[in-house]
Amino acid sequence: MAPDLARIEAALAAAGLTPRGAFHPEADDGVPTLAGGAAAAPVVLAGNAGPGMWAAFAAAGTQPGAANPLDEWTRRVLEGVAADLGATALFPFGGPPYLPFQRWAMRAETVWPSPIGPLIHPEYGLWHAYRGALAFAGRLALPPREERPSPCDSCADKPCLTTCPVGALSESGYDVPACVAHISSPAGDDCLALSCRARRACPVGRDYAYGPDQARFHMAAFVTARLREHK
Repeated sequence: MAPDLARIEAALAAAGLTPRGAFHPEADDGVPTLAGGAAAAPVVLAGNAGPGMWAAFAAAGTQPGAANPLDEWTRRVLEGVAADLGATALFPFGGPPYLPFQRWAMRAETVWPSPIGPLIHPEYGLWHAYRGALAFAGRLALPPREERPSPCDSCADKPCLTTCPVGALSESGYDVPACVAHISSPAGDDCLALSCRARRACPVGRDYAYGPDQARFHMAAFVTARLREHK
């Protein structure tokens, strides 16, 4: 039997992760079958909102030789929480194939695709992410999902689409090579140091914006990953 939701959320918070909603999977949600053939019910998402996770990650230090320090820290921490709670830890990395975390996020809490792609949250804006999930074999009562309108629907100017200095983000899509080339050049140091200008242009959730150390870490990791893909 799964522990109650309050205990699960408290365990995630104590580990430096933000509880990001929960849902009971349906057949087409792509949630893996658990050990022994049990169906997962429920799935509780974990991630970050704002800079809180960064403090826990930075305090832990990185493992020598870690290819992706944040993913490896997340795996270590979330698998520890899972062991304590009798759950299975699931992750959005480690593929292909990759688990459909974007779909799960929209099942678990009120988020929507933003004009530039990433999911937008009514409080956190674009300053959040999903790092993993806990899948339990026993059902538990979940509160009804709070329904709120997308902040993008009432945003007439949509500055996220017009702020990128190289036009990499627009209604026609995301020009990844242009973005990477800009961030990798001296002209892109502002984006590298403070995070994507388009993301910063969004008026929602600015209180949760990442600090300079976290922003530079994520942007450098993004560039490194894209360059590695094209070698």
